[in-house]
Amino acid sequence: MSRKESMTLFKFDIEPVAQARPRAARIGNSIRMYDPKKTANFKTDLRMMAQIAARGKSYKIPNGAISVNIQVVRPVLKSWSRKKQQEAINGLILPTTKPDLSNYIKSIEDALNGVLWHDDNATVQLISSKRYGQTGRLVVEVNEI
Repeated sequence: MSRKESMTLFKFDIEPVAQARPRAARIGNSIRMYDPKKTANFKTDLRMMAQIAARGKSYKIPNGAISVNIQVVRPVLKSWSRKKQQEAINGLILPTTKPDLSNYIKSIEDALNGVLWHDDNATVQLISSKRYGQTGRLVVEVNEI
C-alpha cells in the first residue's frame, strides 16, 4: 500500500449466499432478468447490515482504488460428527464443494456497491477465502490505496 492507506474491517453475522444464475420473466414483448429470491434477500440484508455498520464507524467511501479482503465462513454441516465439525472449524477440513468462492464474491460485491465502495470496479486487489465456522458469517476488509 502507498502512503495514503486506511483500513476498515467489517464483520457480518449472516450466512453467505452465492450468486445464483439470474432468472428470466417475459413481460409483454420483453424479457426481464432478476435474481432468485434467496440471492436477492441476501443482498438486501447484507446491504442493510453494511449501511448500519458503516454509519456506526463513521465510514466514508473511498474515492480511489481499493484493496478488498473477503473471508466467507460457511457453517459446518449438522450431519457431520462432532469430531469432523471440530476439524472443519479448526481449518483441517476446507469447503471444496460448491458453491464456488467466486460466486460468493460476486453476490457480496453487488450487495456492497454504493455502501462500502462506489462501485466494485474500484477494486484493484482482491484477497478472498472460504472456510468453515460454527456459524455462517462474512468478514470484509476495505483498504484505500
